[in-house]
Amino acid sequence: MYVCICNAIREDDLRRVARKSGGCAEVAYAALGRRPNCGSCLDDAEDIIREERRGTPEPVFSL
Repeated sequence: MYVCICNAIREDDLRRVARKSGGCAEVAYAALGRRPNCGSCLDDAEDIIREERRGTPEPVFSL
């Protein structure tokens, strides 16, 4: 699933970066060679990164 439409960043990309680096969503985006544009994805990105670092699978997006 895409988390950041502006940069075409997928949830899997964020999880991979979260396992290999520290920092917030903006640091993760930089590790992917991107930076936030509109910023509407940052809260969800932070949740995904936090979840991945905790190692606890929790749904980030609910329907």
